[in-house]
Amino acid sequence: MSSRGVGCKQLGFSPQRRLRRKIEFDAAYAEGRRFGDAFFGMVARANAADGPRLGLAVATKVAGSSVERNRIRRLIRESFRLRQRGLPAVDVVVSARARVRGAGNAELAASLELLWNKLIDQCASSPRS
Repeated sequence: MSSRGVGCKQLGFSPQRRLRRKIEFDAAYAEGRRFGDAFFGMVARANAADGPRLGLAVATKVAGSSVERNRIRRLIRESFRLRQRGLPAVDVVVSARARVRGAGNAELAASLELLWNKLIDQCASSPRS
């Protein structure tokens, strides 16, 4: 049996799990719940899809070079990919804040982990309609 079993497929990051259009981002910003920490900001809005969807906002002004921006995006996507099964059906826009520049991968991953837990707690405790 190969190491790429059914479990790997369940943790994919398919196009259905991504926010791509401006109207989706605008709706999340207009109607979503906001929270964050020193490294990241999150906006979460309930969706009608069958699971969570992720949008990224990592600006040049905040993260600097394309190498740094892409590193941050990869970290966010991987963290979401691993946690998506436990997240509620929400559209989430994750934006990077100024302190993200130069921070280590482990520090950023720990920050994202805390924010995913906060998202689960806030969306479960007071759902929005």
